[in-house]
Amino acid sequence: MGRNWAIAVGINTYDNLLPLKYAQRDAEAMAAWFKDEAKFEQVFLFTEDSPPIRQANPPIPTQPTYARFQRFLDVQFERPLLKSEDNLWFFFAGHGRRYADQDYLMLLDSNPQSIDRTAISVGYVTQRLRRSGADNVVLFIDACRDEKSRSGLGIGQQKHQGVITFYSCAANQQSWEIDQLKHGSFTYTLLEGLRLQGEANCATVERLDQHLSYHVPQLNARYRQGEQNPYLKAEPPRKMYYILLDKVANLKDAKPLKYEASLAENRGDLLLAKQLWKRVLALPGVDEEALEAITRIAQRQSSTYPQAALPVIPTPEPATSSRGERTTTAIPQTQSTQPQIFPFEVVMVNARGEEVERNKGEAEYFTEDLGNGVTLDMVYIPGDTFMMGTEDEEIERLVKKFNWEWYRNEKPQHQVSVQPFYMGKYQITQAQWKAVAALPKINRDLKPEPSRFKGDNLPVEQVSWHDAVEFCSRLSKHTGKQYRLPSEAEWEYACRGGTTTPFNFGETITGKLANYGASSTFADEPKGEYQVKTTPVGEFPPNSFGLYDMHGNVWELCEDIWHESYEGAPKDGSAWLDSSNNSYRVLRGGSWYRNPGNCRSALRLSNNPDDDDLSLGLRVVCVVAPRALK
Repeated sequence: MGRNWAIAVGINTYDNLLPLKYAQRDAEAMAAWFKDEAKFEQVFLFTEDSPPIRQANPPIPTQPTYARFQRFLDVQFERPLLKSEDNLWFFFAGHGRRYADQDYLMLLDSNPQSIDRTAISVGYVTQRLRRSGADNVVLFIDACRDEKSRSGLGIGQQKHQGVITFYSCAANQQSWEIDQLKHGSFTYTLLEGLRLQGEANCATVERLDQHLSYHVPQLNARYRQGEQNPYLKAEPPRKMYYILLDKVANLKDAKPLKYEASLAENRGDLLLAKQLWKRVLALPGVDEEALEAITRIAQRQSSTYPQAALPVIPTPEPATSSRGERTTTAIPQTQSTQPQIFPFEVVMVNARGEEVERNKGEAEYFTEDLGNGVTLDMVYIPGDTFMMGTEDEEIERLVKKFNWEWYRNEKPQHQVSVQPFYMGKYQITQAQWKAVAALPKINRDLKPEPSRFKGDNLPVEQVSWHDAVEFCSRLSKHTGKQYRLPSEAEWEYACRGGTTTPFNFGETITGKLANYGASSTFADEPKGEYQVKTTPVGEFPPNSFGLYDMHGNVWELCEDIWHESYEGAPKDGSAWLDSSNNSYRVLRGGSWYRNPGNCRSALRLSNNPDDDDLSLGLRVVCVVAPRALK
C-alpha cells in the first residue's frame, strides 16, 4: 500500500489584500482529516500561527510568506522522497490571481502589483511536488475567492501536466464562504465526500469530482450564495480513474484502472503499466490479475526494458588525429557534413550588466540534413581541461545571499579533462523535433508536437528524459553517427566557453543576453523584461564557442544520473551513470521562468526522467572525429 503525504495552506490575513474569514479554518480542517482520519504519514500545515517544521535544519517557519513557502518547496522536494505508488496531496485556501497566462497563489505578503515576484505560480508548485517521486499528485485549489469572498480572477484556465487538480469554481466565478458553516462551501463539501463510506464512497478521482460538481451548487443555493461550479483537470486524462482512498475503495473501483494498465502494457509502456497495477494491489484484498501482471512485467523488463529506457550506442575505439588528439573513428564525408566556418560576436558584461568587452569569434560546424528543409547545425567544441563546479567561498556567498542550500550541490570544485566533440549550435527546435519524431520508432513513441509554446524556431519543450534519449537514438540511426545527450561535464565545459565567471557573459546576465526571469536580479544589474515564454533560438548572443542560449530559455537534459555532490565524479568528462538507488537525471542551464541564479554555468538540478515539464528541452552532442570531416 502506498504512503500518503499532504500539504495544507490557509491564509486569512493578507498584507496587501482584503482579509478572508475561513480560509485558515479550512486548511486546519483538511490537515486534521489528513492526519487523524485518513492517517497520512506526513502532514505539513501552513497558516498564520502553525508550528515550524522541525525536521528541517534549521526549522522552517510555516507562516506562509513568499520566501518561507518557496524555501519549503525547494528544500523539501528537491530529491525523491516518495515512490511512484505513493500519493501527495496539496490543499490551498486563499486568494489567487491569473497573471501572464499563469495561475498564481497569493501568499501572506504577496503584492498584487508584482505578482510574478511575490506570489507562487501553481505551475511551480506542481513542478516541485512532482519531484517528490509520487506518481499521484493531487491539488485542491480553493483560490477563486473574490475580495468579498475568495478571488481568483480567471485562475484555473491553465493545465498542469502530470497532476490531478480540483478547482473550487469556474474561472469566471467566485468561491463562497458560508458564515453558518464557518467554512468555504467547496472545502465543506470536499470533507463530506472524503468521509463517505460504502458504495457511495468518493474513493476515485472521478467520483469525488461528481460529488463536488453536484453538491457544491446545492449547498450554495441552500445558503443563498452565488453560482459556483467546481471542476476537475486531470493530466493525462487516465488519472481520472486513479484511486484516492485505498481504504474505502472496492474491487469494482479498480476496473477502469485495470483497463488503463492493460492498455499501457500492450503498447509497451511497462513503467506506467507497473505503476497502475501497483495501485490495484493497494486495494483491500488480493487481486490475482494484478499479481500476475506485475510478475509478467518484471519478466519483460529483465529481458527488454533496460534497452528501451536507456539505449546503448557503441563507442568506437579511439584513434589519434593528425593533431595528436584522441578521436573516434571518422565518419564518411557527405554533403551534409562538410565543415564550414561561421563568425559571431562575444559580449562580456560587468556586475552592473554593462558591456565591457565585445570580441569577434568564429567556429567550425557541420550541418545535418533532417529532410523537408529542416537542418541541424553541430558546432565543434575543442577538448581541454577545466575546473567544474563552484569554489566553497562562492557557494557560501550564494547560500547566504539567496537563502538557498541547493548551491551546495555544486561542490567540490574539481578538474575535468574533456575530449573534443560536436554540440548543437542551438537547443533542439520544434521543427527539428517534428522531423526526427517522424523517423521510425526505436524504443518508444514520440509526440510530433509536444510543446505548449508553438513555433518551428522555438525550442521544443514538454519532453522527458526518456523522450530525449529516443530522439537521439532515431537521429543516430538516420545519420549513421553517434548522437546522444551531453554529459554534465561536457555541458558545463561547453557553457563556460573558457570563462570562470558565474555566466559565460561575465559577472551577471541581463534580459538583453538571455531569456529568463529577468524581473529578478543576480548582481547589480537593472531588472529586465520577463518574457513569460520561450523565445526563438539564436535570438541572444552566443558564448565564445558559438553556442546560443546556454543560459535560460529551456532546461537542457543531460545523460548523467543525479548525484548530490561531485564526490567520486568522473574526471574524463564522461557521464556519471553508476547509481543503483536513483533514477533521476541532471538538468542544466535554467529556463525562461527561472531567476538568474538558476541559470548560472555551474547550477545543476535533478529531474525525474518521466517528467515532461513545459520548461524541459534538450541540446544534442555528436561523437565524431574532430576536424575529420574536412
